[in-house]
Amino acid sequence: MSELGTSPQPARAIALLPLFVFLALFLGTGIYFHSQGVDMAFYQLASPVAILPAIILAVWMSKEALNQRIQTFVEGVGHPNIVTMCMIYLLAGAFSTVASATGGVDAMVALGLNIIPPSFILPGIFLIAAVVSTAMGTSMGTLAALAPVALGLSNEANIEPALMAGVLVSGSMFGDNLSFISDTTIAATRTQGCSMKDKFRTNLRIAVPAAVLTIIGLLFIDTGNAPIEAPDANLWLAIPYFAIIVLAVTGLNVFVVLTLGILLAAAFGMVAVNYQWVAFSQDIYTGFTSMQEIFLLSLLIGGLSALIRQQGGLAFLSQNVERIAQKLTKKKSRAASFGIAGLTAATNFSVANNTVTILISGEVSKRLAQEGKLAPRQAASYLDIFACVVQGALPYGAQALLMGASFGISPLSVSIHTFYCFILAVVAVSSMFLVSPIKVDEDPQAEAA
Repeated sequence: MSELGTSPQPARAIALLPLFVFLALFLGTGIYFHSQGVDMAFYQLASPVAILPAIILAVWMSKEALNQRIQTFVEGVGHPNIVTMCMIYLLAGAFSTVASATGGVDAMVALGLNIIPPSFILPGIFLIAAVVSTAMGTSMGTLAALAPVALGLSNEANIEPALMAGVLVSGSMFGDNLSFISDTTIAATRTQGCSMKDKFRTNLRIAVPAAVLTIIGLLFIDTGNAPIEAPDANLWLAIPYFAIIVLAVTGLNVFVVLTLGILLAAAFGMVAVNYQWVAFSQDIYTGFTSMQEIFLLSLLIGGLSALIRQQGGLAFLSQNVERIAQKLTKKKSRAASFGIAGLTAATNFSVANNTVTILISGEVSKRLAQEGKLAPRQAASYLDIFACVVQGALPYGAQALLMGASFGISPLSVSIHTFYCFILAVVAVSSMFLVSPIKVDEDPQAEAA
């Protein structure tokens, strides 16, 4: 039985058709309206509406009984990873709205402008996001906490919002990929059978050079050297932000961190600016509603990916990626590396969730690693890296959608500016050619398959 309770069909390329229908409608419509000079081009067709024809097609294509098709879809919608992500959206929206209403965002912007040199704003935001995401273990929680601050800095420093959003996503994906408490790290190490410590060390050899190159590149982007006037703000209202960072460092659950952040922001607002309980309750709901589109889309993508998996679409991807990798190189360990990278990227492209991608690709990746005598920690590293690379650069991925909603810009413009993700992919692929893969016999501490 599959993860969602139904037996997947044999590999079928046609099962991927609903995904391409969604992409054609969502991206195609946005590109068309953008070419016509329409403002907010990618919002002319709401993404939850664009995905409906794809879902109908996927249900129609299924060979299961109608009730079973609906059951598969519903189980995909209710997958724990999808529900978790949606709950983070709600708390993220509430925290952002309450922090803004109480003056916390202005306080953080003022503090940031007083500390970060004008020429170092972009690298500074990248480093802050990298540290926070490594501590929190989640890119979404990091983006929720820092998006209002980054948007404020972008406005004050006159930096293109899409550029600032892309830099923030870049930093958040650094920690998402490396953190010990990240879902992707946990999933990658469990599916490949290695320790988190070994995976972290192996991963670090690729992530750190990519981060250094990203910082160097950001330094060459001219953001102006003229002093930026910081807005008037009560700096005490920045304390809730620092509190959630400290709480995240302790390893506290992201739900608890964001909930405490909401309460602290409200409490400081009530003391400093006479923030009222009625306004507090209204702002929480306003924050919830601000995430309506991304909330609905995430649920529907979960259901669509379950139907695609059940109909053999993901099996088709895995089989063909494995075959292509074996043709690219005669060296088994390198072929295994290519196979894991390609399979992970293609799967993430289909399901738009890096944790779900790792869970789906883990079994095939482990088999590829065993056949190529690739060490489990090396396999886990590549699995996590390429899931995060695609997730961070995907215009319909959660990170780009959240930033698009928070900054009021196109998700595609966000993904184009996630420089770290592209650099990480280049460094990782280069390492496959320039550095000999870690083999099983070179990794005596690896767990037996």
